[in-house]
Amino acid sequence: MSIWASSFTGIICLVILVATLLSPASGNTEGDALSALKNNLVDYNNVLQSWDPTLVNPCTWFHVTCNNQNSVTRVDLGNANLTGQLVPQLGQLPNLQYFELYGNNISGQVPNELGNLTKLVSLDLYLNKLSGPIPKALGNLQTLRFLRLNNNSLSGNIPGSLTTIETLQVLDLSNNHLTGEIPVNGSFSLFTNLSFANNNNLTFLPASPPAQRPPSTQSTSRVGNSAIGAIAGGVFAAAALLFAAPAIALAYWRRRKPRDHFFDVPAEENPEVHLGQLKRFSLHELQIATDYFSGKNILGKGGFGKVYKGRLADGSLVAVKRLKEERTQGGELQFQTEVEMISMAVHRNLLRLRGFCMTPTERVLVYPYMVNGSVASCLRERSNSQAPLDWPKRQQIALGSARGLAYLHDHCDPKIIHRDVKAANILLDEEFVAVVGDFGLAKLMDYKDTHVTTAVKGTIGHIAPEYLSTGKSSEKTDVFGYGVMLLELITGQRAFDLARLANDDEVMLLDWVKGLLNEKKLETLVDPEMQGNYVNEEVEGLIQVALLCTQSSPHERPKMSEVVRMLEGDGLAERWEQWQKEEVFRQEYSTTQYETASWIIADSTANLNADQLSGPR
Repeated sequence: MSIWASSFTGIICLVILVATLLSPASGNTEGDALSALKNNLVDYNNVLQSWDPTLVNPCTWFHVTCNNQNSVTRVDLGNANLTGQLVPQLGQLPNLQYFELYGNNISGQVPNELGNLTKLVSLDLYLNKLSGPIPKALGNLQTLRFLRLNNNSLSGNIPGSLTTIETLQVLDLSNNHLTGEIPVNGSFSLFTNLSFANNNNLTFLPASPPAQRPPSTQSTSRVGNSAIGAIAGGVFAAAALLFAAPAIALAYWRRRKPRDHFFDVPAEENPEVHLGQLKRFSLHELQIATDYFSGKNILGKGGFGKVYKGRLADGSLVAVKRLKEERTQGGELQFQTEVEMISMAVHRNLLRLRGFCMTPTERVLVYPYMVNGSVASCLRERSNSQAPLDWPKRQQIALGSARGLAYLHDHCDPKIIHRDVKAANILLDEEFVAVVGDFGLAKLMDYKDTHVTTAVKGTIGHIAPEYLSTGKSSEKTDVFGYGVMLLELITGQRAFDLARLANDDEVMLLDWVKGLLNEKKLETLVDPEMQGNYVNEEVEGLIQVALLCTQSSPHERPKMSEVVRMLEGDGLAERWEQWQKEEVFRQEYSTTQYETASWIIADSTANLNADQLSGPR
């Protein structure tokens, strides 16, 4: 019996082993799903070039963001010039929160399997060529906040299941071929921004009192031509408004209510309260972590407070930013700005806000600890035991920080302007991956705003000229600051340094670099810490990008998404050649204007005596 038992056990083990070997690795499921998407798309610009299916997981791929468990949380492929169709395997990304594929030429239907993505926060498929019905399964996405399917060719009815998504903030189905009734009698929140404009004969589903507000839409309902129909419609609208008035008043009151009251409860009452994915720490917990905000744990000081190194109870290291004790309006604004915006901005090259603490006397933000500090500290404040940044790391930092800023400008809703891009605000993790930090001066932008006007804030040497003169900041002010940061990265010098006056040099780094370039002294401006271990052509390319970013006119500067492409080797030569031609034209035009002005002056003074002329001759 023992022999038979041993044989049987051996057979079972062999079967299990074979089954394990033949089955796909569970850790590769998400990579397989994205590989299936890649195989179903035509990628004209090679934006998916890094999507290597042989890797264990897709977390190292461009345009893919993962959490700490190496699970995909975000796919950013907006405006990537992709064609093809979506695949049902996308439903195998259980932790996906943001799926952005807008502004492409994607055709075919929206897969029903997207309804499996129960953690999805934003689904942006607008400006494509999608057709067919809107899947009812999207009603399963109970954490969805943004659903934008506008500017496609979708047809059929609007699923009533969408009305059950109580978290929905934006639902845009405009510019499609939808028909039937708009289900306003469901659970659409009073705060949901609805748009159904430019569809085929959409009509409003009659609502039972108390009625919710009708969705904001420009689509035309079918109205009878008879006078009786018009009167009945007027009576119905008046009744709906009467019933909706209390709800509208409540909504207005809630919008007018200061946001500070939402946060400001004693942290000790419930330290486990979370805002989205942010943990609310107790003040005592952070005091213990930082040895009661000991001076020996200070990592740095800023305009609104100090940053301390801390160790939480679970052993993890954090950077704790404690705002100044005085409760100034600026400090309050910075705290609310950082909490709201950083919690929305999730990207590999952006500093992730881990949590916050708010009491009647304290405002504290908690970030992951960046082992290698900032780019500025690595360039100018490193210890003797710390190796200088080599050229490959500097290239990696340039590309990573550009991707982070491009995400803020093009993928956040609303857009985010950083307004203080500099080497000190580019942090480095343990692998020297660049992480854009410190959103304290950032501003939210609405879709339709091209700029915001504020008091000028920033750092001397990094501030764009138009921002300094007008107070109007835009994404192009970030581009300017990024260009100066590139020059810091190349030269190792500060953007503004009075010490250069000792050598009769320009105090502004940008002017100093331009002067050396005019004298063809490339080797003089490269950081000597690299000891010549760099490729001249690559340095020249990075300088070209920096000069394109720091042009005096904001309209002539590239967008950060264009900067990313140039750093990846796409379009820099053409852009630089175009800029040189325009620069030659401007110089010739200036020379012509000067000669014309000189001729006019000479002609007008031809009959004057020499003693009538003033100034140098």
